[in-house]
Amino acid sequence: MIVIRDIRSFGAVAGLAVAIVFTWRLLRAPSGSQRRQQKRQGASSSNPGVTTHSNLSVVPSDACSPSDDSRTQNVVDEFFQPDKPTLGQIVRQKLSEGRKVTCRLLGVILEESIPEELQKQATVRSSVLEVLLEITKFCDLYLMERVLDDESEKRVLVALEEAGVFTSGGLVKDKVLFCSTENGRSSFVRQLEPDWHIDSNPEIVSQLARFIKYQLHVSPYKAERTAANVFSAPSLEQFFGSI
Repeated sequence: MIVIRDIRSFGAVAGLAVAIVFTWRLLRAPSGSQRRQQKRQGASSSNPGVTTHSNLSVVPSDACSPSDDSRTQNVVDEFFQPDKPTLGQIVRQKLSEGRKVTCRLLGVILEESIPEELQKQATVRSSVLEVLLEITKFCDLYLMERVLDDESEKRVLVALEEAGVFTSGGLVKDKVLFCSTENGRSSFVRQLEPDWHIDSNPEIVSQLARFIKYQLHVSPYKAERTAANVFSAPSLEQFFGSI
């Protein structure tokens, strides 16, 4: 019985070895079409009378053209290409994960650029809405502006409400602050101690540079960088690359 078991074990091992060798040779061996191609190429090279056209005729039908390889590579590149960051991710990255932001209204959020215009109308810039709402999702945002009368305040609040700022975002009316002087806005910012302040007045930006961690100066003209912690952009949405 022991002899029979030894013979069976030896037979199993031998069979496994033969299967491994056969599989290895099968994987190493060129395909049938490749062998035929090599034989035909060898025959044509030994016969000087064979023309270039005959050599072209032996290319297997399943061979890939350069254009096929290019398309395949493009598909692979697109599959492994990292996803494009969302606007929310860009906003968080640009703000360096800052959690409190103060922002002027005129020239940044509103189409109007001077307080006198607010006595007639207040218009929220449609292009800035998406960025503004993203900021309110993870930042404590305060909007502020100098106005000349109570009617201007009402116009601004109505414009923000109609634009959906209070319903779609995390902003509430109590965080929209008004003052009668530019120094008043500067005092608001210093009291709130934000991580970022956004303004269109270069004098205010310059005054706050040593008190606020980061600032964004919004100006249609290219402004000189007054401090290492002051950035500039033509608009709020362009700073975040949303247009």
